[in-house]
Amino acid sequence: MAKTGRPKKAADAVKADYIEVRCEESEKLAFKAAAEAAGLPLSGWIRERLRRTARKELESLDLPVAFLERLSP
Repeated sequence: MAKTGRPKKAADAVKADYIEVRCEESEKLAFKAAAEAAGLPLSGWIRERLRRTARKELESLDLPVAFLERLSP
């Protein structure tokens, strides 16, 4: 009998590291509302915003952006 459920992701597509962030309940509600408005899951919305901010800050200091370096051959 075939297994049911979502197919497994490719090994390179799995995100295994966690960042724990404490926030006020009102902040979380606002983040969730913004994520829904953007059509993204909360974790995806947070990750996208953090990546955008980190890239901007690091590039302004002429520092490497680790998550961009792995894309280069």
